[in-house]
Amino acid sequence: MNEVGIDGVEIRTGKLQLDLAETFAPAQGEDPGKYTKGLGLRASSLPDVYEDIVTMGANAAHRLMERKGVDLEDIGRIDVATESAFDKSKPVSTYVAGCLEQVFAGDLHHANKGERKFACVSGTQALDDAFNWIRAGRSRGRKALVIATDTALYERDDPGEATQGAGAVAMLIDEDPDVASFSTLQGYGSADETDFLKPNQQFPSVDGKRSMQVYLARMREALEDLETAGADTHPDNFALIPFHTPFPGMVKKAAVLGYRHCIRGTDIEAEIADEIGRQPRPEAFDDGEAYLDALKEYTDKLAETTQYAEWYERTVAPTLGISEHVGNWYTGSVHIARAAGLKAAAEDARDLTGQQMLVASYGSGAQAEIHAETIQPGWADEISQLSIDEQIQNRYDLSFEEYEQIHDVHNHDAETDLEPLTTPDGEFVFDGWGRMGERKYTYVE
Repeated sequence: MNEVGIDGVEIRTGKLQLDLAETFAPAQGEDPGKYTKGLGLRASSLPDVYEDIVTMGANAAHRLMERKGVDLEDIGRIDVATESAFDKSKPVSTYVAGCLEQVFAGDLHHANKGERKFACVSGTQALDDAFNWIRAGRSRGRKALVIATDTALYERDDPGEATQGAGAVAMLIDEDPDVASFSTLQGYGSADETDFLKPNQQFPSVDGKRSMQVYLARMREALEDLETAGADTHPDNFALIPFHTPFPGMVKKAAVLGYRHCIRGTDIEAEIADEIGRQPRPEAFDDGEAYLDALKEYTDKLAETTQYAEWYERTVAPTLGISEHVGNWYTGSVHIARAAGLKAAAEDARDLTGQQMLVASYGSGAQAEIHAETIQPGWADEISQLSIDEQIQNRYDLSFEEYEQIHDVHNHDAETDLEPLTTPDGEFVFDGWGRMGERKYTYVE
């Protein structure tokens, strides 16, 4: 059977920028380093008045389909992953399909459409669904369109406000993919948690400290489950390791813990034993607290080793190059990380064809999934066509007063009449309300 995976990818960021160091930090009376160094974030992308999860998703899909030469009749299913949906019945994918039918010949009446929800991990779940649909022989030669799109807003003065972001990642899933093929091996870590949730509300309720603990615990479980499935997780097996990235600082915590797990009992642990000793084993301690203290001490030393630093700079650091400028895109975050890692590799002329990525996805509530992907021969050409650098550079730079106004525009409980800060050009826009309260969209030439 042919390989199945990501044949093409496109990214669409919100057209507004909130500079965290120059604009947000002074207004909050905070040290800019809290954001740039602590969180690892420089700016947030936010949507203009006429942008939302539909326009960003549809604009990403439109550009992707045009440059890949894909027609509507070639699409057999559309799955949208989001935790920013505005309707509890009608899926976002139907709105996206309606947009695409405005600019392509034909229609998408034959395409299966759905919406996936499990916080930030649902984009990866939608990829799994598309993979299974094709591998099951139900696609009839057609492609799947998977879109992860979110506007991640927090209440004003919430601790998570600086991690906000808005954007979409569109991916075509097909046989003989140009970017990456999927492995059948997956690992899961899942538990009933209330670290982050939105019970009938727009803005999340978050236990920040607990959320970080749950993120790390579920990632560990997923890694262990992946190994149980038969995967060899030696850290040198992977050219890139994209993590779900709510903010880069979280990834730094997860990466060293993952590295520690994967080197246990390997040549790497033996190589650095003279420098920092072997990893503590629980059977060597009389109580669990002493073991955990020793493990933390070992982890701190591990993070300072040359072996870890070189591994991190090669496999993880390149995946953070986009997120630090756009913030958290919820369902899209791990897919930004994949694209950023491949983009950095292409720019550095690294030949990754045939090498593996270990993709670590996570969604609060809570579930992690880790799986391997094999980089395909067409990856560099495909990734070189991304326009995300130009999009980031061309964003409108918000003043703090403008940020407050645009936040109100996208707050479902506020009524704010604000003129757009940018001018739409060759894109889908939100164009008002229909007779049943539905959102309406138009393509602006």
